Order: sequence, then structure tokens, then C-alpha cells
Amino acid sequence: MIEVGDQGAVRLVTFDRPEVRNAFDHALYEAVTGALRDAAGDGSVRVVVLTGRPPAFTAGQDLKEMAALAAGTAPAGAEQGFQGLLDSLVEFEKPLLAAVNGVGVGLGFTILAHCDLVLVGRSARLRVPFAELGVPPEAASSYLFPLRMGWQQAARVLLASEWVSAEEAVEIGMALRVCDDETVVAETLALGARLAGFPAGALAEIKALMKAPHRAGVDAARQREEDGFSRLLGSVATRDALDRFNSQS
Repeated sequence: MIEVGDQGAVRLVTFDRPEVRNAFDHALYEAVTGALRDAAGDGSVRVVVLTGRPPAFTAGQDLKEMAALAAGTAPAGAEQGFQGLLDSLVEFEKPLLAAVNGVGVGLGFTILAHCDLVLVGRSARLRVPFAELGVPPEAASSYLFPLRMGWQQAARVLLASEWVSAEEAVEIGMALRVCDDETVVAETLALGARLAGFPAGALAEIKALMKAPHRAGVDAARQREEDGFSRLLGSVATRDALDRFNSQS
């Protein structure tokens, strides 16, 4: 499900379901949530880097599991995995970096708004197909995307479900820089090592101060999105959209 390894004080967490482009099912949600909580409580870890097993960063939610949720046939508690991961992201106090080394879809895009620094491989592409799937945004992206990108770019991403290239991700403020595909993980680890050389208390304090003005907005957006998801997920239109999307995947 995941691979976890340390390079000095930097912990690398790799999503490891390459056969489904690292799509998140309940087990992967729980594994990554556990890894973040372990890192948060480990004093030897100063920085965490998220990446995916090639050829993808992550394809986001496992759509077969989402279709089961829409049909009411998913195992009990399956819907809690996403919220648990999001809780751990919002509450994570240490610097969180992402090395986007391939396609990032759905959560593979929205998770970046919860990362402090993002480096993208040159061939990386990002997309959130929520409108196409008949569901609302997730992970407070209805709040964080307009905040990061501005209204027009956020509307392009959320309403039109258009692909965003690596260069565009930098232009709209979702990534710091573009790297060669072969070096994006190494460059992100090197950036993490630079941060890890600074006092941990200062890193945590700076991150907390940067996030504080937006915490209430993130919490409120999450609740609105969850309410919207409850309204839409069981609808015939959404079930049909998920079936079409799955058949094309």
C-alpha cells in the first residue's frame, strides 16, 4: 500500500498501488493517515515528502469503491477513510512536501493544497473531474483553490475539469517549480533536507502562523462539501456518471 523510508530527518511516504495508478481505497487512506500520524509523533522526523510509485502520483479516489458507496454496497466505514486522511493533513504541524511524479487526478490534485511545497515532474498533469462525475469538490478545494489560484483559474479547474500541465501548476500557484521527471523526487528530498536543517520549533511555528488565518475557512468548506456529497452521491445522475467514467477507465 505504501512504502516509508527516511533520509536523515526527511521521511518519504510513497503511495504504492501502481496497478491502479495509486488510487486511494479505504486501505490506502488508512495507511497514509497512519504514516502521517507516525511522522507527527516521531521527534526524529522534521519533514515529510509524499510521492507515488511511477507512473502516477495518484489517480485519487478508487472509483469502484466510490461507485459502491453511491450504490450503498460498500463495506461499513469505507466512507471514513477519506475524512481521516484529511484530518491528518489539516492537523499536520511539520513541513509537508509533495513530489508529483506523474498524473494527479482528484485527490492527487486537491491534496497539493494541503502541502507546503510542491515540485512537479515535467510530464505531470493534474485534473479534478468532479463536475464530470456529478460530485462536489473535496478536501476544502472549493475554498483553497480560489484562494491559491484566483477565481477564474479555480472555475476552470473545478467547473470545466480541464487538465493542468506542470508549467501551468507553477503559473497558478499550485507548485513551486518544474523538475525533470527523473529528478523530481530527489530534488524534493533535497529541499526537504534544507528545511530539516532548521530548528523544528521555528518550522512548526511559521507553518502554524501561515495556516491560522485560513483554518476556519477550511473547516467550513469541508462541512459544506460533505453536505453536498451526501446530497449528490446517491442521485441517479451521479450513479450514471460514475458508471460511465468507470467503463472508460
